[in-house]
Amino acid sequence: MAIYGFHSSHEQIHPAELLKAVTRAEQAGFAAAMSSDHFSPWSARQGHSGFAWSWLGAALQATELPFGVVNAPGQRYHPAIIAQAIGTLGAMFPGRFWAALGTGEASNEHITGGRWPRKAVRTARLRECVDVIRALLAGEEVSHDGLVTVDRARLWTRPENPPELFGAAVSAETARWCAEWADGLITVNAPIETLREISGAYREASGRGRLALQVHLSWAADDETALAIACDQWRSNVFPPPVCWDLETAELFDAVSEEVPPSRVAEVVNVSSDPGWHAARLNEYAELGFEEIYLHHVGQEQDAFIDAFGAKVLPQLR
Repeated sequence: MAIYGFHSSHEQIHPAELLKAVTRAEQAGFAAAMSSDHFSPWSARQGHSGFAWSWLGAALQATELPFGVVNAPGQRYHPAIIAQAIGTLGAMFPGRFWAALGTGEASNEHITGGRWPRKAVRTARLRECVDVIRALLAGEEVSHDGLVTVDRARLWTRPENPPELFGAAVSAETARWCAEWADGLITVNAPIETLREISGAYREASGRGRLALQVHLSWAADDETALAIACDQWRSNVFPPPVCWDLETAELFDAVSEEVPPSRVAEVVNVSSDPGWHAARLNEYAELGFEEIYLHHVGQEQDAFIDAFGAKVLPQLR
């Protein structure tokens, strides 16, 4: 049976309000949570970018939920620092934390002033980061000279059991590559056939661990309002790679998404006022083999969504 969790979108919600929301989600019946990790929002209308790692400590303390975060080590973050962050949360909250590692987006990484590498280089850099992080979490002293540099790093505070490191993928090709090193896989909602290809590629390549899915959705009391929320908050997120990887600022995303029609937004966000419709879509994802499904209501107001889904959707999924 799938576990249904709450996605904590730091790009859209002030971290203090987001902490209240995830606490409310636990009370409403959500069984897990995950967090984004951005320096910049996707749109000026979203308007936030709280520091995920500070917030995760507070959220893990405030709830009893297991948490995950999607992170891109290698440019904005040195892998030794990410290993330290993972190790500390793992030591403080044993068995409740995992991290998904991906190659990232220029909108967050350009802030260092360094060159944004082409995709093949970013992939190779991530692989180096994974090895560094695993070795540090295993208690090794690490020195490494490559696309990232590490000099005699050692973690002095570590959990007894290292947290799982998931791979983040939006294509079958990347999913197969993640199977080489990941403890599980996470992707985002897409057409059913695309999700089948991604999950199948991971399993066929002997990928281990759990399959997780982040689902973008918009719910309101009526369909018109639900679509308006999705268009306002998420129309800058309709662009496939490499556009979403390579644009550098929220202002650029807003400029290129000015004329995005509502029908295009509805292709990437599950939009409906009907709880039964949402439940049916979520059950379809579970039938594909996704064992953890994280619900992301793309609106900035979360309370009504949490209450409605806790009362009317989650029971249909059990």
